[in-house]
Amino acid sequence: MNKKIKVKAPAKINYTLEILGKRPDGYHNLKSIMQTINLYDYLTISVSLYPENNIILNSQSPEIPLDSSNTVYKATEKFLKKAKLFGLNINIDIEKNIPTRSGLGGGSSDAAAVLLGLNKLFLEPLSEEEINKICASIGSDVNFCLKGGAALCTSRGEITEPIGFVEQNISLIKPKNFGVSTKDAYSLFAASEDKQVPNNTEKLCALMNEGKFDENLLFNSFEKVLFNNYQELKTVKELLPDSLMTGSGAAFFMLEPKIETDIDLNKYIVFEGLKTIPSGAEVVYYEE
Repeated sequence: MNKKIKVKAPAKINYTLEILGKRPDGYHNLKSIMQTINLYDYLTISVSLYPENNIILNSQSPEIPLDSSNTVYKATEKFLKKAKLFGLNINIDIEKNIPTRSGLGGGSSDAAAVLLGLNKLFLEPLSEEEINKICASIGSDVNFCLKGGAALCTSRGEITEPIGFVEQNISLIKPKNFGVSTKDAYSLFAASEDKQVPNNTEKLCALMNEGKFDENLLFNSFEKVLFNNYQELKTVKELLPDSLMTGSGAAFFMLEPKIETDIDLNKYIVFEGLKTIPSGAEVVYYEE
């Protein structure tokens, strides 16, 4: 048996990210509008017979782990166990285009993409509900990345509700060789005394469901506390005041096709000419 499938995994941005408070399990409740964009990682999954289950990850990127700590490895392991599949060699090549440690959901989207691809390769042994449970067990954004589009995400982010899609031009900028771990971001937020919740999420949801949009409602609870701790992030906001940090950073997005600025863009990773998309992980091709 030799099968191959290629899946594309889109990046996401947070139009809003409002952190509501810490939960008994140590996570935070939040409400956020997430939106996928047409910046993709690509995963090529090859399957052959083997004496035991064997997972091998490859990537051109030196910035991601290629062992059991990778979300793609975790998702593959959980899928094989749940689907009761044995005696398989799973070789996964990850073409990384989404910057790491950026708040753009690359790791989550890669995990969603490998679950979609494996379920397709093995003729859908798992239901949508079972796949979603695996997604929720891996990370807070994985469920959203599977379906994509525009969605209201609640609880710790794993409960998603589709909302109206509004096409936007998007530019991204991220300081080179800099990132913020999600764990550190939440720790700093928890220690902060200034926790604003302006209720922008519900307002923007209502507008998007009518096919409208209001840039003034863009909001991220992390910005204020992280700007106080990381000059690299504060500098981007000062130079590009219309930008908004996505997730826990360190990337920012603007609702513009290009970034018009006098700053030295050689110090940054920049993507221009992107657009919002109404979809999540998608199969590119499938070979039996």
